[in-house]
Amino acid sequence: MFNNDSEKNKGSKNRVEEILAENGVANGNRIIVDKETGIHYLFSWSGYAGGITPLLDKDGKPMIKPNNE
Repeated sequence: MFNNDSEKNKGSKNRVEEILAENGVANGNRIIVDKETGIHYLFSWSGYAGGITPLLDKDGKPMIKPNNE
């Protein structure tokens, strides 16, 4: 999903943009946006465990950042 090898991403160094970072001693949360699709993801970890999930709006659809923002 975050592979930079596709033709569309040639020359682009980062496909994702971090818009929020909350870090503790051994845990944290980040919200990242996929620049190609505009979808927001929450990445959360604690110790050696973690996970990523898309953020959803009130209708259960993925939160999408318009291309012009």
